[in-house]
Amino acid sequence: QVQLVESGGGLVQAGGSLRLSCAASGSILVTNAMGWYRQAPGKQRELVATITSAGSTNYADSVKGRFTISRDNAKNTVNLQMNSLKPEDTAVYYCSIVAVVVIRSTHDVGTYWGQGTQVTVSS
Repeated sequence: QVQLVESGGGLVQAGGSLRLSCAASGSILVTNAMGWYRQAPGKQRELVATITSAGSTNYADSVKGRFTISRDNAKNTVNLQMNSLKPEDTAVYYCSIVAVVVIRSTHDVGTYWGQGTQVTVSS
């Protein structure tokens, strides 16, 4: 129905940068909000950044000034540029979208998640 494919995770030293990308595909009519969340071991999943279809952004306080979220509406992709990475940024990062999708002969709004990509920042 809806597929989210994430890429760009990996291992980086503190102070380094990574860029995450997520491509959405499937029976999508309209993609509303897109975002990134993360979950560190033993912790709850938390919001990192979101972006609306109009381009309005929201960031967790812990990443403001270091991370930048962007999207390409034509390609249905969302990216997260992560700079000045810290060991506490280590987590599995998940892409998420809120979209209107086709279900048989009708449509519905739903929230969809990617499989997650590991980001590890070494000190």
